[in-house]
Amino acid sequence: MRKAKAVRETAEVKISVKLDLDGKGRSNIETGNRFLNHMLTTISKHSLIDLEVHATGDLKHHLSEDVALTIGEALNKALGDKRGITRFGTAHVPMDESLGRAAMDLGGRPHTELDLKIQSSQIEDLVTEDIEHFFISLGQTSKSNLHLAILYGNNDHHKIEAVVKALALALKEAVSLDSRISKSIPSTKGEL
Repeated sequence: MRKAKAVRETAEVKISVKLDLDGKGRSNIETGNRFLNHMLTTISKHSLIDLEVHATGDLKHHLSEDVALTIGEALNKALGDKRGITRFGTAHVPMDESLGRAAMDLGGRPHTELDLKIQSSQIEDLVTEDIEHFFISLGQTSKSNLHLAILYGNNDHHKIEAVVKALALALKEAVSLDSRISKSIPSTKGEL
């Protein structure tokens, strides 16, 4: 029931996304970028959201940005009026010497804060600014307040992996349904 599809086609990209918020963490990801594929597979696996992404495009920057925009759009669609969701999610995840933190609010006010402490200009086959822009774009179209931070660490790959896993766990918590509020919207305003 909490499933959605989103498509984004421009002169630069062709992207299709399908997701199921009540899945088992299955994924089928192909973006043409190995590190972006790894990030998305990790998000799916640890959030338990089934995710299918097929994307082609002219530049890695456009792909990472537009994939995030399309996933955020599908996530927002799947949430509907957000009735019964937990809304907030937080997580800390260690990855060897690195510790990542994610906090999110699906309350409809898009804002992203990043403190990733990345020192390399590129991680695997994706430049650092495209990784950062991915998170910002995801927060924008999912209408999330998203705070991601690396508390400490040395290896930039480990830092991003820690924060991606923390994001997945925070997302899993935020989209989860709470039977105590199944008919209400988690806001004092009565809408999100």
